[in-house]
Amino acid sequence: MKDTINKGLITRRDFVIGSAAATAVLVAPGAFASRGGADTIKVGLIGSGGRGTGAAINCLESSPDVVLWAMGDLFEDRLRGSQEWLNRDLPKMGLGDRYQVTEDRSFLGWDAYKAVIASDVDLIIFATPPGFRPLHLRAAIEAGKHVFMEKPVAVDGPGIRSVFESADMAKQQGLAIVAGTQRRHDVAYNAAMDRIHDGAIGDVTAAYCYWNQGGLWMHARKPEWTDVEWQLRNWLYFTWLSGDHIAEQHIHNMDVCNWAMQAHPAKAISLAGRQVRTGPEYGHIFDHFATEFEYENGVRMISMCRQIDGTASRVGERLVGTKGTSDANTVISGENEWRFEGDRPNPYRLEHKDLIDSIRSGMPLNEGRQVAESTLTAIMGRMAAYTGKEVTWEQALNSTEKLMPENLEFGPIAVPPVAVPGKTQLK
Repeated sequence: MKDTINKGLITRRDFVIGSAAATAVLVAPGAFASRGGADTIKVGLIGSGGRGTGAAINCLESSPDVVLWAMGDLFEDRLRGSQEWLNRDLPKMGLGDRYQVTEDRSFLGWDAYKAVIASDVDLIIFATPPGFRPLHLRAAIEAGKHVFMEKPVAVDGPGIRSVFESADMAKQQGLAIVAGTQRRHDVAYNAAMDRIHDGAIGDVTAAYCYWNQGGLWMHARKPEWTDVEWQLRNWLYFTWLSGDHIAEQHIHNMDVCNWAMQAHPAKAISLAGRQVRTGPEYGHIFDHFATEFEYENGVRMISMCRQIDGTASRVGERLVGTKGTSDANTVISGENEWRFEGDRPNPYRLEHKDLIDSIRSGMPLNEGRQVAESTLTAIMGRMAAYTGKEVTWEQALNSTEKLMPENLEFGPIAVPPVAVPGKTQLK
């Protein structure tokens, strides 16, 4: 990649219990070492689009003595737009002093992530397109940094294997990794899941999950954009960047089912396609998936996701057990009826609070393998959909198909052909 241009598997409940019981943990050299919470945590943001900017705000508002120290992005308009947003809104929230990014800690270019990592930060927020996540995560962990990374965390089997390695490395070094699967930090989901794991609905016999909605944003191509820039600015529609929407968006719901099952599926079959979003402006991804996953114990998860305007919306999960049912967060019906009551703080803020609390307590959370398994669940479903084949966990994990180009630069890049079930082959 080109040089940087420098313009200057654990639950919230597990963490609380574990922190109370812990006495100490070794922390890697260079990692944030404060135990009492008095020292300031410096945060670096890599990927300053809407989600990245939102994640930075959530991080700053979640905990005291946290400052945004450095920022990086490939595109200057994204970086400057984010900085304007932060300078405008943080003072209104009483957090104006938390923005400490200077011009010499504002980085542009393909290697901006390296410059942010090297800028004396303690914690990195990764919010670039998911295809970059394995590379960026590895660099942060090797540099001794704690990490918050948005989901999904890879787009192919080689990327998942890299994330597994980085997660294990982080564990060895005492570094924290928290992922943007915020339902894992939602107090209602945790309260329901505690009861489900304690047997409130009996043995889980079936799981259902959905993310059906209308279409999302698309940026019309500008004449001055190269192929690479056009695809990067519309990263949702290219599997090498997003993993397709079964991974980029629907991962949230599949992650809840994996959490309930305390396992990942063993195989998948899928019916899916590209029915409505057929124009070249929508890249080559599908617009709907209906997938059956099967766990090792024979339980099946039915998964549906769709991004088509004018269609019915449904986002959520449903678990069926031998003693009842649950939506996995607010209601349990059957022999042990229950309904969530009480305050439900913003989980987008709580995931950052849990991360920072874990660092300061000396019990760093590590969700790296957990989120990688849910990401691979989605990748396995996509592979089954694209090929029309039954795909096993081992086939998805050990796939040799590497979607990310080895050397990226602005210029031409072909759009991969739309997959055709029955013709597209497993690799």
